[in-house]
Amino acid sequence: MGLLSLIRRLLGRDQPSQPPPIPRPSTSPRHNVVPQVRATSQPPQRKTLSQLDSQVFAGLSGAETKQQAKAMGRPLWSNLFAFGRQSVIPPVSDERTLMIDRAMVGEGLITPEELTAIHEIGLKMEELRPSYEGARHQGQVAVNADKAAKAELKRQKKAEAATRKAEREAAIAQRKATDIIFLGRGVSGGLADRRSHVEKLQEAKLPVLSTPAELATALELPVKRLRWLAFHAEVAVVTHYIRFQIPKKSGGMREISTPHTDLARAQSWILQNILEHVPVSGVAHGFVRERGTLTNARSHTGKDVVLNADLKDFFPSITFPRVRGIFQQLGYSPAVATVLALLCTECPRRTVTYDGQTYHVANGLRALPQGACTSPALSNLCARKLDLRFAALAAKHGWTYTRYADDLTFSTRGEPAKATALILSRLHNIVQDEHFEVNTAKTRIQRRNAQQSVTGIVVNDRCNVDRKTRRRLRAILHQAEKTGLPAQNRIGHDNFAGWVSGMLGYVKMINPQQGMKLFKAWDLLGGQK
Repeated sequence: MGLLSLIRRLLGRDQPSQPPPIPRPSTSPRHNVVPQVRATSQPPQRKTLSQLDSQVFAGLSGAETKQQAKAMGRPLWSNLFAFGRQSVIPPVSDERTLMIDRAMVGEGLITPEELTAIHEIGLKMEELRPSYEGARHQGQVAVNADKAAKAELKRQKKAEAATRKAEREAAIAQRKATDIIFLGRGVSGGLADRRSHVEKLQEAKLPVLSTPAELATALELPVKRLRWLAFHAEVAVVTHYIRFQIPKKSGGMREISTPHTDLARAQSWILQNILEHVPVSGVAHGFVRERGTLTNARSHTGKDVVLNADLKDFFPSITFPRVRGIFQQLGYSPAVATVLALLCTECPRRTVTYDGQTYHVANGLRALPQGACTSPALSNLCARKLDLRFAALAAKHGWTYTRYADDLTFSTRGEPAKATALILSRLHNIVQDEHFEVNTAKTRIQRRNAQQSVTGIVVNDRCNVDRKTRRRLRAILHQAEKTGLPAQNRIGHDNFAGWVSGMLGYVKMINPQQGMKLFKAWDLLGGQK
């Protein structure tokens, strides 16, 4: 039977031919609880679980249902509980609900026991509903409170994060203004170590510096400026050097790197206050006060054998780590040694243009630049161990050893000359051991039966200028008496008179007697200069 047919029967519009038998309630007072149709519209008092019994739902026929609906005096389906509230089971105390339940029993759609169970559940739900609503309200209050607490916690965390960020930015700004902790990739490893060997520095009478800030103060530079001068970048928009090339005597071109003003001033301070106070080996004659090419050559006059060797790429082979090691050996902290080494070294660079912007790109290791005033002194300090080993080797076999920059000279007399091959082989081993390289193209063995020269000075019997140079100067001075000095400028020198005067002074330094004779001829030129 469909729902519409059931409703028609309940409304009395469709009477069954044979209505099902209506069960009669028991005569017992306990079960005789079938309610009668009341004339009033007020619903009876709700039953409780203890009062509810399956006999309440005694079945009604279609005619009885229609009769009771008329007796109620209002539409059967106007009850709030009948439609629309799916969360509530209509109570049996409602007359229309009870009538519908009994009609369903009368039609055989449901049993009284099933209805009893259903309404018992409904009554239990009604009993629990206030507690449920309260719990739901309390739960919602708790959820809202939790949301509010989370929102407040989030706000606090944001505020704390903002405070930490501001403090961090302030700390970074303060640190940038007063300290240096990063100077580029691959070179900043020692900046965190500020431990200097104070006693060692004081004993050597060197400035005691432990932090980059102290070094900046000594250089009279702001920390920010010092950072900019020392910062290492593989690709730079601005470089601290002016680069140009000059021809080598042996052919090819030599690149000279001249530092800009601020860097040049910083390098001068390093040279005057640190490097010049560090003693170099006694066999080093290049870039040392009161020593030079002449003192270097004098050690090798009148020898049977003179052995000359040259170190290849001398300055470029003294790289940043080696320079930093020199300053650390003096007693400076890794932080100060790093900054000093960065100020004294530079990468070889080539200029490229990309997207309209010019860049200076490193194409080699950071090393001593040719043109910085600190490079010669640092090269002598870097070669100290090399000098000590060669000096010991020479003394052991009866030879004399000196070094002028990258020129190595060994000489001897008599029987020790037989050890030439040994000296030459040990020379290559020691040079390689000390991380240098011998320029084999410039290695020479000079014997007494030929001209022997050391750093451009002839040393066969005494120090002298080579014959070719002396003859050339005599010829210039002699011809200048006839044609005038400018006519002898066959090399196209911009300041030919100054060049001649300088060469005469050089001859006088090497051989005073010959120099005086040449200067007399020079003085006779007088106004022809």
